[in-house]
Amino acid sequence: MDLVSLLSRPEGKTLEFKRDLSSPEGALKTIVSFANTSGGALLIGIEDGARGVKGVPNVLKEEERLANLIADNISPKLVPSIEVIAWRKTHVLGVEIYPSSSRPHHLNRLGPEEGVFVRVGSTNRRADPVLIEEMRRFSQVSSLDEQPIPELNSEAIDFRAASEYFRPIRKLTRHELETLRLVTTYQGRIVPTIGGVLLFGADRLDRYPDAWIQAGRFAGNDRRRIMDTTEVRSYLPGAAEEVIAFLQKHMTREAVIGSVKRTEVWTYPVVAVREAIMNAIVHADYAQRGAPIRVALFDDRLEIENPGLLPFGLTIDDIQKGISKLRNRVIGRVFQELGLIEQWGSGIQRMTASCRDRGLDAPHFEEIGTHFRVTLSAVARSAPAKDARDEMILAVLSENAEAGLSTSQIAERLELSPRATRTRLISLVERGLIVEIGSGPQDPHRRYHPATRPH
Repeated sequence: MDLVSLLSRPEGKTLEFKRDLSSPEGALKTIVSFANTSGGALLIGIEDGARGVKGVPNVLKEEERLANLIADNISPKLVPSIEVIAWRKTHVLGVEIYPSSSRPHHLNRLGPEEGVFVRVGSTNRRADPVLIEEMRRFSQVSSLDEQPIPELNSEAIDFRAASEYFRPIRKLTRHELETLRLVTTYQGRIVPTIGGVLLFGADRLDRYPDAWIQAGRFAGNDRRRIMDTTEVRSYLPGAAEEVIAFLQKHMTREAVIGSVKRTEVWTYPVVAVREAIMNAIVHADYAQRGAPIRVALFDDRLEIENPGLLPFGLTIDDIQKGISKLRNRVIGRVFQELGLIEQWGSGIQRMTASCRDRGLDAPHFEEIGTHFRVTLSAVARSAPAKDARDEMILAVLSENAEAGLSTSQIAERLELSPRATRTRLISLVERGLIVEIGSGPQDPHRRYHPATRPH
C-alpha cells in the first residue's frame, strides 16, 4: 500500500481510517461493507478526522489479533490482505479487502439477516432484505429481470406493443421473445421473465407499482414549490422521450441565429439528458418498493435519481472511466437492440463530454441512501469547447455563410469520411455553434451555416 497516496485522499466508499482497535466492531463492519460492495482499504493507526498518523503499538501483536477477529467474527470466511506499513518512527496496519464473490458476508454476532452491511459513501449501512437478495443473485451470476414468473403465462407479455417498438428495426417474432429473455422455459412451460413484464407486461404496474417515472419542475433551487409535474407510466422503451418532452417544455432556451434561420439551444445537452434517463431506467433496482425513478428540474440543475446503488464491485471512479456492469440484463439487451443505448460503459463518458463541450460542469454522480443520482448543472463555466477540427469546420462554413454547405461538401474539404463529419456536425449543432437547415437527416438539400447569438 502507498500510505502517502492514501493519506492524501478523504474517507469514502473504498477508504476508511481508524485510530485503533479498542472497539473492533467498527473495523469489522467496515471490512464486511467493503467485501459486500466494491472492496477498499482500512488503515489502522490514523486519526479519521485530521488524518494524523498515530501508529499502532505492538503492531505484530495487533496484526495477529486483527486476523483472528476477522476469522472468528465474519461469515462466510474472508481472507483480506493485512500489511504492516512503516511510517517514520511508528507503524500502521493496512487491510486491503477485495470485492467478494461469496456475498453477502455478515457479522456472526448479528446473524445473516441483521449483520450484513454495505458501503454507501464514507458510511457503513445495514443492508435490508431486498439488498441482501440482490447480493445473492449477483453471486449466482443472475440478474433480477432474468428470473421467471411461474404463476403467469406468455400472454402476460403485450406482444403487439413489443412489435411496435421493434418495427423500425425488424419484424419481431414470438420465437424471439425467448431469445430476448422476455419469456423463458420453466418446468416445461413458457412463462414471462421479470424483465419481460417490466418492459412489455400488460399489467406490469399491478405487479411492479414503482416501475414508472415521476418528473417535476420546481421553482427556484429547492423543492419547496412545484410548478408542474407528470407521471410517465407508459412502457419503459418509450418513457425517456416522454420525460424529455416534459423537460423541454420547461427548460430555458437560448436563441441561436444562422444566416437564414433562427433555432434554439436547450439549457442542457439533450444527449446528456437522454443518457442519464436511459441509464436510470436500465440500472434501476425494481425490487425496491416505494420509490419510482425521479427527475427533478430546478433553476440551476437537473437531477435524475433511480432506486438502487451502483452494482456490486463498482465505484463512481470506475463508471467515469467507462467500466460498467449491467444490473438488468434483459432490459439492457432490449434497449441496445432498439438502439436506445450504445455499448456498455460509453454513456457516462458521452454524457460528460456533451456537458463539457457546452461549457457546463461535468455531471455529478452520487449514492444517496439506497439510490443513485446524476446531477447536471445549468451554470456555464466557459465558452463551448472547440478543437482543431471544429475550428476548421467553422472556418469553412464562415467562407460560405450565405449558401451553407452540405455534409459531403464539408467532408470533401476537410478530407474526412462523411460519417465522421456528420458526428462532428451533430455535436456543433448541439452546442449552438452552427445551424442545420433542412427537413430532416435524409433531406438531400440539408445545409449547415455558422451561428450567431443575439445581443
